[in-house]
Amino acid sequence: MAVKPEGTPIWADAMFTDLEGAKSFYGDVLGWTFGESSSEYGNYTQAYAQGKAAAAVVPPMPGQEGQSQWCLYLAASDAAATAGRIRKNGGEILMEPMAVGDFGTMCLAREPSGAVFGLWQPGTHVGFETSMEEPGAYCWAEVFTREPERTDAFFPAVFGYGARQMEGDEMDFRIFTIGDDMVLGRMRMTEEFPPEIPSYINLYFTVENCDDAVARATKQGAVLRFGPMTSPFGRFAALTDPQGADFSVIDVTTTEGDMPTTTQVS
Repeated sequence: MAVKPEGTPIWADAMFTDLEGAKSFYGDVLGWTFGESSSEYGNYTQAYAQGKAAAAVVPPMPGQEGQSQWCLYLAASDAAATAGRIRKNGGEILMEPMAVGDFGTMCLAREPSGAVFGLWQPGTHVGFETSMEEPGAYCWAEVFTREPERTDAFFPAVFGYGARQMEGDEMDFRIFTIGDDMVLGRMRMTEEFPPEIPSYINLYFTVENCDDAVARATKQGAVLRFGPMTSPFGRFAALTDPQGADFSVIDVTTTEGDMPTTTQVS
């Protein structure tokens, strides 16, 4: 598998106090199956979609219990060098680059407006094996922030992204690019978001049918936050799982309307 360019979304995981509950929930909603928990690595448990590595779940380390949340990892060819650029551009390193056996090197960071993300420098673990259009696969992610100017300066400086701004007054939305590829969205948080909600990165996972996935999720105790809504990109909905982790589901085959117009800004 080809090496992913610097800054490409490469992996996702989440900590859950109730690991078995998380496996049951996401197995039902996204169709995931799960490998054996790795006791050597804190019971890290890989999830699979159609037999391909899709994400992972893990229990929190003692003393680190808190609300569950998904973490998106961006590809780094040299995690230590990328961590240096993160610091230089106003970000914060939460966990220094650390080798995980021969699987690769990970790092956790916070961008200037507060959203947490990870770095992954692949070793034997190359990240996602799924394609975005496959049910159960990671599909897309968006940084939700109240300080878009800081976020907009940070990510291109660290990862060399280009940027396109969506035209119109309906929302303040920007797309970060690598070459011609869209890799990450940025959404300004409005007053609709309670003030206690910090900046965060919302992950989208592909499903065959958005409405069916929402029905399965809410039956298991998830809270529907938005949608389902059909857009030019697909029919999607935003949810909070029973342990408090936010995520979205999207059916990329059901679309409506014309693609939005964007302007190259960097």
